[in-house]
Amino acid sequence: MKVLFVLVFILLLNACSSAPSRDISSTNNSKVTVTLDNATAVKIQLMQLYSEWKGTPYRFGGMSKRGIDCSGFVALGFQDKFGITLPRTTDEQRGIGQSVSKSQLREGDLVFFKTGWSTRHVGIYIGNHQFLHASTSQGVMISSLNNSYWKQKYWLARRL
Repeated sequence: MKVLFVLVFILLLNACSSAPSRDISSTNNSKVTVTLDNATAVKIQLMQLYSEWKGTPYRFGGMSKRGIDCSGFVALGFQDKFGITLPRTTDEQRGIGQSVSKSQLREGDLVFFKTGWSTRHVGIYIGNHQFLHASTSQGVMISSLNNSYWKQKYWLARRL
């Protein structure tokens, strides 16, 4: 019953939106596409993504529930929830969309971190200074941009 309510709610929100959906590349997806301009609908989809993947372990190059890395999680999540095909790697993902300042972040923006000399990390902003990502130590989880580690490593953000 909850799932039905959420689906009806998303459809109503999407029907009220006049902004077109954004595709990075064309897809043949028969799913309802949620516009990234509708923050409430995006948040619902991202929380559903989290509930489906929560605790999935990190695995470099992984693309399944047996293990997934950060850029794979972002790519699969956007394909599944928004019908948007993103590049596979963090380096490629940082080159798409438009640059956005940290103070202007909104739900669905990609957030990037410099976690080492040449290592990069990506997650999906979900609002309230939080982001969804595949952590190397804890798998798929929600973290805070205000956490001292992530605050220090924050690099840039992109809006699709």
